[in-house]
Amino acid sequence: MASHSKIASLSSRLLEPNRSSRDDNSEDDEDAIFAELEAEIENDDNPAVREQGIGVIKRELERMKELRESHHGTYSEITDEKEVIRISSREKRCVIHFYHSNFKRCEIMDRHLARLAPKYFHTRFIRVFVENIPWLVERLSIKILPCVICFVDGVSADRLIGFEELGNNDGFETAALELRLLNAGVIGKPNGNGPVYNVVASSNAEDEEVFDLDD
Repeated sequence: MASHSKIASLSSRLLEPNRSSRDDNSEDDEDAIFAELEAEIENDDNPAVREQGIGVIKRELERMKELRESHHGTYSEITDEKEVIRISSREKRCVIHFYHSNFKRCEIMDRHLARLAPKYFHTRFIRVFVENIPWLVERLSIKILPCVICFVDGVSADRLIGFEELGNNDGFETAALELRLLNAGVIGKPNGNGPVYNVVASSNAEDEEVFDLDD
C-alpha cells in the first residue's frame, strides 16, 4: 500500500505557493516531484486508486500551468483599463494596487506586495497607474492613495486606503499587510507552518501622508 503521508508530503511540495517564484530549474524540479509522486502512487495495490491518484495530480499540474501563464505568482503592472476590468472580474481572488509613481507611499506598498505575490500563488497581484485608468478610478471612487482594493469572485470585497490600518507608519512590516489581506479573504493561509513574516510592533508612528487625487 502506498504511503499516504509520503503522497501528502510530495503533493504539498508540488502545490506550495512559494514555488511560483520560478527560478530556471523550477519546472525541472516540479517534474521530478511529480515523477516521485507518480512512482509512490503506482506502488498502491489497487489499480483504481493508482489511476485516480495520477489523474488528480495531472489535472492539478495543468491547473498550475494555466495560473503561471496568467502571471500568477508575479506582481505585474497593467496599463490597459479594459484588461484591469477583465482581471478583476474573472480572477477568483485579485489584489489591485492603484498607485502613482511620484508618491513615496505607493512605492512602499509596491515593495510589500511584490514580496507577497510569489507566496500567494492562487491570488493575482497587479498594480495600475491611476492616470491610465480614469474611468475605473471614478467608478470605484478612488480619492486617496495608496489604495489597495481586494476582489473576490469579481466583487470588490475590501479596500485599504493609506497606512492607517498598517500602523500609520512608513516602516510597517510586510506581515501587517499580509494579515490584513488574509482577513479580507483575498489570500489563503499558506502551506507549511504559517506566515514567514512576523508582525513587529513599531513605536515610530508618523503622521499619515496621503496623496489626494482631487488636489
